[in-house]
Amino acid sequence: MSHDLNSQAFEGLGRLCVDAVDNCIISASDPAGMERIEARFHGSAFDLHRHDTYAIGVTLHGVQTFRYLGATRHSLPGQIIVLHPDELHDGGAGTEDGLRYRMLYLEPSLMLDCLGGASLPFVRDGVVTDSAFRGTLLSALGQMEQELDELFVDDFLAQLMQSLTRHAGEPAKPMAKTGWRAAMLARDYLTENMARAVRSDELEAVTGLDRYALSRHFRAAFSTSPHRFLVMRRLQSARRMIAAGEPLAQIAVEAGFSDQSHFIRQFKKAFGMTPGRWSSLIQGPGAVAA
Repeated sequence: MSHDLNSQAFEGLGRLCVDAVDNCIISASDPAGMERIEARFHGSAFDLHRHDTYAIGVTLHGVQTFRYLGATRHSLPGQIIVLHPDELHDGGAGTEDGLRYRMLYLEPSLMLDCLGGASLPFVRDGVVTDSAFRGTLLSALGQMEQELDELFVDDFLAQLMQSLTRHAGEPAKPMAKTGWRAAMLARDYLTENMARAVRSDELEAVTGLDRYALSRHFRAAFSTSPHRFLVMRRLQSARRMIAAGEPLAQIAVEAGFSDQSHFIRQFKKAFGMTPGRWSSLIQGPGAVAA
């Protein structure tokens, strides 16, 4: 079986890391709440980790092997990977040929408006074969060097939600309006204050719910806790600063971590590698060939 994707099916995709090292990550310039990367790896790429975003991508070359929901999964070229927020997973190349893929990371908050108050779709298999779904993904992943405008993103998210809902094992459950509103208010407050410690009584005052009810509603909306949501926003800010070339010690302070050791531990737990390793791999969007 071929472990490469027919180039005609992905016309317009640039080559990754041309004349560069074997292992690298290219990050695109994207609106808040969305991140696109293209990566090439040999061997193990990421240790077990979890993040509070969806990870939805397409394997382009090789065999993508990862542990997810207690089983080892394999994605071949053209297949789609769907990882639900806050689910533990790792990843790497399943053959000596190496691995190349493109991945989209989406904060659940971007998707909830499309769902009309329903819960986030859960695609249990982790690997999907669906040409229409793949076409939707590639409309965003096909030209990484191009910025995505607002109207495109709105339509793309609507189509993406349709594909995810179609492959979800169970119909989405509606959330109560009170819980929905409280979760949104807490999300906005945490995002605005991510660089400092936020107290539970602050969120109670903002949302009108006690901390335990808020925690339940927040997890139902975003598949993670308020605390973890706050940590992940700090880490995403840190990744942007890493890409800009700022020193790690300075990033730790600016992103709101108590010290560099705390920052490193949280980064590895969320992304499966240290910030130093990420810094050595990351390249800007200009590295993608036309």
